Formats: sequence, structure tokens, C-alpha cells
Amino acid sequence: MTAATLFALCLFAFVSSITPGPNNMMLFASGVNFGFRKTIPHMLGIGFGFGIMVICVGLGLGKIFENYPSLYLAIKIAGSIYLLWIAYHIATDTTIGEAKSSAKPMTFLGAALFQWVNPKAWVMAITAVVAYTKHYNYFGSLILISLIFVAINVPCVSLWAGFGTLMQKFLSNPKTLKIFNIGMAVLLVLSLAPIVF
Repeated sequence: MTAATLFALCLFAFVSSITPGPNNMMLFASGVNFGFRKTIPHMLGIGFGFGIMVICVGLGLGKIFENYPSLYLAIKIAGSIYLLWIAYHIATDTTIGEAKSSAKPMTFLGAALFQWVNPKAWVMAITAVVAYTKHYNYFGSLILISLIFVAINVPCVSLWAGFGTLMQKFLSNPKTLKIFNIGMAVLLVLSLAPIVF
């Protein structure tokens, strides 16, 4: 991979990881509601899950979706329904901290598996594989893409959880937190718009 291609890949990984989407909206809300430390498994699960997803897409899932678009549509629908369910739970949580609420932060495994129903993750993975793999060293370039995404994605998504954690003191009032959580739920639902339309 040339230096120019590597730079373009890193830039794509950065922009697609740092911009708002389902993962980042959920991490921001988790940072507010549970704090940074309890959100770490969620952050690491996103990076690991997406890295594995890139490899799987490169090894053939992308081709399966080309041949069976209804399967891709089914995953988009399932992912959208799951996001709506998460948005509902974010909107109805009115307390900060696990000790004060029956809600729990997303686990490492839950976050890793969530990538498979996250429409933005599918678009990112397919785009990365199509744009940056090299036919003369396909598997090597696929592994490199996966590793670069993990290395860039985890710090990017961590910023969202960190911003959420910083907002805790401003959202300690239950009414303010309720408004914030409803707003985050609405943003999470709106993050589906580019995928749906």
C-alpha cells in the first residue's frame, strides 16, 4: 500500500469513526449515564467488532449481499428496529450512574455484536474493503485495513464517551438529564435517516 493510499485510508477511518452515528450517540449517552470507566467495554467492543466485520466483509459477505440484496435489507431493518429499541431505553432512563438505575452499560460482546446490525458500520466496512484492498496482496491489505480501523476507531469513539462523562455534572438534575436523554434518543433515531433514505 502506497503512502498516499495509506493516508487516504487513515483519513477515511478517522472521519467515518469520529462523525455522529449510532455507536457515537450511544457512547455519548453511556458516558453521561454510567461514566467513562464503565463505558470502556462498550468502546473496545465497537473497535474489535468492527475490525472483525471488515475481515468478514472482505472474505465474502459483501459478495453475498450483492447476490442477495434482500438479506442486506433484512439486516438493515433488524438494525433499525434494534436502534429504535435502544433509543427508547435511552429516552426513558432518568438517573445517572448504574447504582441509581436498573439500566446497565453495553457489554464488550454486546457492542461487538451490535456492529452486525449497525447500518453505518456495514456501509463503512464495505466501502473500506472495496476502496482500499489491493488485488496483488488482498489478504494482507484486508488485515491492514482492519488493524488501522481498530487503531483509529477506538480513540475516536472514546472521545464521545469522554464528552458524555464531562457532561455528567451539568446533567445531575433529573429534569435536565431527561431532556438530554430524549435529545440523544432523537439524534440516534435521526442517525438512521441516511441509511433508510
